[in-house]
Amino acid sequence: MRELIIDGAYGEGGGQLARLAMALSALTGRAIRLTHIRARRAKPGLAAQHLTALRAVASLCGGVLEGAALGAGEVGFRPGPIRGGHHRFEVGTAGSVTLVLQAVLPVALCADGPSRLTLVGGTDVKQAPPVDYLRMVFLPWLEQMGARIRIVSVRHGYYPRGGGELTLDITPTRPLRPLRAEVRGAVRQIGGRAHVAHLPAHIAQRMASAARRLLADLAPVGIDVEVLGEAEAVGMGGALVLAAHAEHGRLGAAVVAQRGVTAEQLGEEAGQGLRADLASGAGVDVHAADQLLIYTALAQGESRLTVRELSLHAQTAMWLIEQFLPVRFQVRRHDDRVCIDVLHAS
Repeated sequence: MRELIIDGAYGEGGGQLARLAMALSALTGRAIRLTHIRARRAKPGLAAQHLTALRAVASLCGGVLEGAALGAGEVGFRPGPIRGGHHRFEVGTAGSVTLVLQAVLPVALCADGPSRLTLVGGTDVKQAPPVDYLRMVFLPWLEQMGARIRIVSVRHGYYPRGGGELTLDITPTRPLRPLRAEVRGAVRQIGGRAHVAHLPAHIAQRMASAARRLLADLAPVGIDVEVLGEAEAVGMGGALVLAAHAEHGRLGAAVVAQRGVTAEQLGEEAGQGLRADLASGAGVDVHAADQLLIYTALAQGESRLTVRELSLHAQTAMWLIEQFLPVRFQVRRHDDRVCIDVLHAS
């Protein structure tokens, strides 16, 4: 089969496209060439976290990765069979380990045996899901689809030092069950975790209080507030993750501590994001929808999910998945929500 050429500048045109293309190549056995990688970014080409993700996928399937280096704008990849086993991947910077995981997790779920993945880098950094969002919101969706994944957060790590670490034990699961997340049902409670490391405790408390004020009229709100010690975190930072537990699933929102942004602003941002998703009646939050698409494409049977709005990340993922797999995404507006049907070719 001929090498599939993927334009890395298509749609959202960021690191997500490169990570997802690598995962799909490994899952289908289709060789690819990625061009124009992150071409429209201020610093185009592969950054450390993107490079780690590509090398991690290649490691899981014994593939041949050509041209992969910091700043590279084009790479070639020829995948091999996906193997289980123990793997350790270090970003070497505060690059997000959860973004690396977006590339390797669907691959590990289709391995020939169990896998243990250890990832080292940033666990709570801007423009990436914090590790608590992964644990509290995203992985429960995969468990609902039949995946068996155990996650241990060894320590947190922040910009610019990184050094955070998490470990996942993954049991191969193929095929996954289809996802039915069109009707959320009643919101039973809203949970969350606000934490800081090497910062005053009142910052986490103020983040939690600001979010609580915005959500208290919707359901009972319980947000754990924690100050991490030396063994639990490297560097200075923090995050707030919220999770609304509903009758048929959960929706989440997250922010990370940033210099120059008050704790109240951060808490309000997370609370407003979650409130907007809940007000729409969507089955999944905007960020989870982006990440779940590849798993719905791998599932046996048709999936359906609703989301408040269709992000450019999601649109790009749909286009890319359809290049590799015999699925079609059908999108339609329904009241205040967007409905996504994942249709498999007969």
